[in-house]
Amino acid sequence: MQELKVKNIIISKQGKESANYKRFLELVKEKKIRVHIAKINEKIEIEKNIKIEILWPTDTLITNNILNNNSLVMKLTYNNFTTLFTGDIEKIAEEEIINKYQKTNKLNSTIIKIAHHGSKTSSIQEFLNLVKPQIALIGVGENNNFGHPNSDVLKRIEDLRL
Repeated sequence: MQELKVKNIIISKQGKESANYKRFLELVKEKKIRVHIAKINEKIEIEKNIKIEILWPTDTLITNNILNNNSLVMKLTYNNFTTLFTGDIEKIAEEEIINKYQKTNKLNSTIIKIAHHGSKTSSIQEFLNLVKPQIALIGVGENNNFGHPNSDVLKRIEDLRL
């Protein structure tokens, strides 16, 4: 937001305040950016044929690692093309999302943005199996201090036969 021109921001309900969140609010106010607090099942039309559906978090927030596990999980749809954005959710959130959507095709997506930079705490096989992506993307810096992406996560992605 400091470097880019931003008009609108979509965020989820915050589970706790942090220094980063306070700075975010200052920048939003200073730059007069519109903030929309998304709710589960909400559909946001970006423009004709492009929409985002909010799949997570629910109204009852997960208290374990509250910031990561209540990250927005959104499905972007453009005609028949879909991308699932997973934020920093971990196994506990993935299991709840599986329980919520396992009897639907809501998670099924052309592309998945792998959760939490490919951390070992995310991307359980059951979750990936429900998404059934053709492409998996991992946002991670080369030689990062966290060892991301985790080799087990890479194996689970490989097991999908992408």
